[in-house]
Amino acid sequence: MDKKDILNTLRLLKEFSKQRNFKQSVDLIINLKDLNLKKPEDNVDIFITLPHSFDKKLKICAFADKNLKEIAKIFDKVISEDEFIVYKDKKKSKQLAKQYDYFVAQANLMAKVATIFGKALGPKDKMPNPKAGCVFPQNADLSVVKDKLLKIVRLKTKNELIVKACVGKEDMQEDDLAENILHVYTSLIRVLSKEIYNIKGAYLKYTMGFPIKIGDKKEDIEKKISEKKLLNKKEHSLKKKIQKEKKNEPVKAEENK
Repeated sequence: MDKKDILNTLRLLKEFSKQRNFKQSVDLIINLKDLNLKKPEDNVDIFITLPHSFDKKLKICAFADKNLKEIAKIFDKVISEDEFIVYKDKKKSKQLAKQYDYFVAQANLMAKVATIFGKALGPKDKMPNPKAGCVFPQNADLSVVKDKLLKIVRLKTKNELIVKACVGKEDMQEDDLAENILHVYTSLIRVLSKEIYNIKGAYLKYTMGFPIKIGDKKEDIEKKISEKKLLNKKEHSLKKKIQKEKKNEPVKAEENK
């Protein structure tokens, strides 16, 4: 994959997309192969800092001591150490876990955070993660912590050989968007055991659009659309036929008791 292929796919994505009344996200989807997800070493879980930021809507909650509470107000919610006791209530901690995308915490509070919030945040994979810069020292510049989170994406395999991430918005400069995509792709390759040979295919899609394989030409996409329309037409005809046959079936008279 090179930048030229990405730029061409971005233009095709725009061409084949319907106009929406909101700015759609651009998602990168990468299919993998020749990996055994039952083996820990074959699983992917990496955080990548994008070279170019975009309008990313994130809700961030911070765990801080009373000395940092005021400074930490740059985040959407701050829970100070003396407020932790409130969240021993399981319902409240579970509700909190649903409300925020990321949780950040002071390093010296992590033991308490794990004890009180671990059961709610752990299953949702939302515990403050040092790899993402979510654990900070007392003297940290919290604006830097927040800015980094706004540029971070996470690639993680779950139950299938696929990773995906939002890499930008449709109204971004094409060059910036292409560089974000290429950076995520090359960062992934570096952690795969067989590098590029573990990649089956890479696709781009808008929020409300269909995926387009990076490298596909316009005629390839048009052919796939035609095939899909033909298949949908056949399925619709078959469905109508079945409904008609059911309608025309003779109703069996009830047997006299």
